[in-house]
Amino acid sequence: MDAKANLLEETGSAIVTRKGIGLRFLLSMLMVFGIGWMLLFPKIYLQNSIYYKSRDIATLQREYETLKEENLVIKRRVEAMKFKNQVLDTLFAEEQP
Repeated sequence: MDAKANLLEETGSAIVTRKGIGLRFLLSMLMVFGIGWMLLFPKIYLQNSIYYKSRDIATLQREYETLKEENLVIKRRVEAMKFKNQVLDTLFAEEQP
């Protein structure tokens, strides 16, 4: 047992015992994370806001283009109806003396 004790004494000075995380280290890490979060939060918030606004704008733009096309189709139909009405009016006007 004497050899074992001697061996433990010799290696005991070589073994470094680790201490737990200190309160100062923990507070400094929390402060670093807090500052990082405070710096990154506005950027993330603005990027999300811009993304959702651009989606809304794209939807409105698509609806606007659709309504413009529908307006053109309706205008063409109205012009066709006016033309047809004018032609029929002139035909009926010629038949009746």
